[in-house]
Amino acid sequence: MKFSYNWIRELVDGLDEQPGELMRLITMKTAECEGVEEIGPALGGASIAEVLEVTALAGSHNRLARVRTERYGVKEVVCGAPNCVAGVRTVYVPMGVKVIDGIASDGMLASERDLGIGRDHEGILEITSLEGLVPDSVIEVDNKSLTHRPDLWGHYGMAREVAAIVHGTLRDPVDPRPLPGRASAVAVEIADFALCPRYSALVFENVTVRPSPLWLRARLEAVGINPINNIVDVTNYVMTELAQPMHAFDADRVHGSNIFVRPAREGEAIVALNDETYHLDSSNLVIADAAGPIAIAGVIGGRDSAIQEGTTRLILESANFLAASVRKTSVRLKLRTDASMRFEKAQDPGNTVRGLARAISLLQEVAPGIRLVGGLADVSQPADEPAPIELSLSWLVAKLGRDIGKEEVLRILESLGFGTAERSADLLLVTVPSWRATKDVSLREDLVEEVGRMIGYASITPAAPLVPAAVAPQEPRRLFLRSVRTRVAAQGFTEVSNYSFVNEELVGKFGLSPASHVRVLNPIASGQTLLRASLLPRLAENLESNARHLNSFRLFEIGREIHKREKLPQEIPHLAAAIYAKDDGAAGLFELKRLAECLMRGAQVEPAPARPFEHPQRAAEISWRGTQVGRLFELHPSLGLPGRAAVLDVDLAAMERLDQQTAKY
Repeated sequence: MKFSYNWIRELVDGLDEQPGELMRLITMKTAECEGVEEIGPALGGASIAEVLEVTALAGSHNRLARVRTERYGVKEVVCGAPNCVAGVRTVYVPMGVKVIDGIASDGMLASERDLGIGRDHEGILEITSLEGLVPDSVIEVDNKSLTHRPDLWGHYGMAREVAAIVHGTLRDPVDPRPLPGRASAVAVEIADFALCPRYSALVFENVTVRPSPLWLRARLEAVGINPINNIVDVTNYVMTELAQPMHAFDADRVHGSNIFVRPAREGEAIVALNDETYHLDSSNLVIADAAGPIAIAGVIGGRDSAIQEGTTRLILESANFLAASVRKTSVRLKLRTDASMRFEKAQDPGNTVRGLARAISLLQEVAPGIRLVGGLADVSQPADEPAPIELSLSWLVAKLGRDIGKEEVLRILESLGFGTAERSADLLLVTVPSWRATKDVSLREDLVEEVGRMIGYASITPAAPLVPAAVAPQEPRRLFLRSVRTRVAAQGFTEVSNYSFVNEELVGKFGLSPASHVRVLNPIASGQTLLRASLLPRLAENLESNARHLNSFRLFEIGREIHKREKLPQEIPHLAAAIYAKDDGAAGLFELKRLAECLMRGAQVEPAPARPFEHPQRAAEISWRGTQVGRLFELHPSLGLPGRAAVLDVDLAAMERLDQQTAKY
């Protein structure tokens, strides 16, 4: 978001800080700034000049112009612009003497782009006055810092912050007196006030569409908005100043005298201002006339009702839409606009009429002769006023960590637009302004932040919390699993970590029943529909993938088996360790027997019937202290491994219980 320094200065009396310092203050107290860009530095020395005579230069498209400037007298300038002819009044910029085509050129005659106030570079600027054209600086603020602050998407909101920061006086640019009090020339019907809390409109006649004055075009260009014509530029100016998006319809291209704000009907479509066709459904809110949609609410207007060169009557819309609705429509249509970005932040419904009042003043300036037809159309549903917030000053001081006087707290809150009343010596009753009540300030903690950022967090002396601190006790299960992990890794095994999900195909490969597994109601992927009842299927996948690259290796995993129960599933921690080699497999079995003895001194290995996924001649049970705690086996050849894989599977819950016995030496 770009903010014009000159624009903010017009709205804040007493602003003396230079752009760089102001950027620093805004960063420290309001929102993170990304930099300052100087706009139109050449305007500082520019002068209006009249071309007296022009002489062609042999062998060159350039010509020598003799000009009379208002500030520097008569100058001779080499210029190649096609409109550089005698009698033209333009802008002269002193740039020192340069030799061009063998001729000394003292300065230059400037185009819009040369002056940094526009994009036109086809010829020199034809103008009779530089009024309102001065060098500016643009402060760029990170948009993410403004997500929760809809009021800061306009210069007036940022000026309010600046006034509070520098102890200046905020000047309101809106004069409500031009708003007419008679009956409106257009009727408005809102189908759902939850989607459109307020819709305001005015009708104008005797409209002349033409390019905007240079000062208006330059100001919009400075903040990144492309000028179009005087009518559309006024709507964009109000949006950029008051954060109130607006839209102008050609009244003669609107069918009937009624404006309908309603969900789109199935099958409706609209050709937008960008010449794209958008197919709508009931999730999209539209502005419609008797014939159908003329705008997508809060996002973009329609081409068929757009302001054009011959427009003589217009309907000026200033509305408020539900933030979530605009966001969903914008995402569905893959279309974000300056208007939608502001509406998505939950704009203030009370701003619609202010926007129209501001637009009246501007239109009278840029479109002389324009007249209002009828009065103001303003349809809304009364909004619930937010309850005042009780703020204890002693609690505020305790939260901030530094003393601050009541007068300073009152000054800060009131300068930011909050209403205050003293209920007692220690208690304030704070009223939240409408532009901060949409999705921003609702708790006393929010008010602490308002005061804290304005006094500056750097003014608070850092101090350690005055509470007793102690190391939390270690959880015994965690310590036990950590010791097992450490001992297994010390024997040369590499730990793997797998998802707790398996699919029916993998379970069936191991001869297990999918019905015995806990099924996931909302699986995150098609291959993760069951919760694992054994670590072995996923470990076998690890063996298979590593066997493509290695002839021998050791892997282990510590995780939970998840078994069905009547209520909640039972989760049992297990250790699964495997040794893979392209040999006869005997060494791996004996090595895992040794690992079992390292973990459980005195463990016994006894032959046992093989399970479906175990080698029929190489399967055994592990017993320790009279209890079966696991199995030692080789994976069945039918699983398709290119070598042999010996596996140790230990129930760590049983092992932990048996490990509690006191060792005697």
